[in-house]
Amino acid sequence: MELKEEERIDDLQLNNLKIIQNPKWFCFGIDSVILSDFAKEIHKNSKILDLGTGTGILAILLSEKVKESKIVGIEVQKEVAEMATRSVGLNNLEDRIEIINTNVKQITYSEEFNAVVTNPPYKEKDTGLINENNVKLISRHEINGTLEDFIKAASKALKDKGSMYMVNRPERIVDIFEHCRKYKLEPKKLQFVYSKIGGKPTLILVKATKNANKYLKVEKPLYIYKEDGKYMDEILKIYRKDEK
Repeated sequence: MELKEEERIDDLQLNNLKIIQNPKWFCFGIDSVILSDFAKEIHKNSKILDLGTGTGILAILLSEKVKESKIVGIEVQKEVAEMATRSVGLNNLEDRIEIINTNVKQITYSEEFNAVVTNPPYKEKDTGLINENNVKLISRHEINGTLEDFIKAASKALKDKGSMYMVNRPERIVDIFEHCRKYKLEPKKLQFVYSKIGGKPTLILVKATKNANKYLKVEKPLYIYKEDGKYMDEILKIYRKDEK
């Protein structure tokens, strides 16, 4: 496959899956990898919606972790959606994954999906450090869609008792829970993710189910690094590789 300027192909080390990335824009991080593992409980044969698919990393990983699933990825940035589409083709997954270039606020799906996964922009508009790269800016800040927009779209797209799986920052937890209940998504599972033992949580993983009863299960913390900087065994298991 012919690559565009600055692009590269990375091996995902999972059943020979690969992805095209452009380091000048952004590359997927561990947040997408652990979200794919958090969501692997989705039943096979499910129809999955990936809101803010970016490079397509979540859709591609879930194509292996959730057998026989059909996945639709929504990406607002045309050039990023085009790159994700080429990654789908690179893995011969055209019959399993469809990438659509549109805004989450404009999708019209209604009670069509068994599950939604999303790694939305973490930062509110006009907060934090502003990256001059427009692609990164849109990926990290709520420029084209707020947290509420993502949750509203997820709720509308989900079938009754379908679940949304999200990764975000701990400081957004109150907003997430508030918006979820507003749109009839009941938080059911929460996991805090730490860079290392003794530090502060850097990420949260949230599962919320449409029209479910109230009960929140808090999972044991997930730690990424050991004191020596190597991955924890649990992270290696998620990546399915051995530390050298």
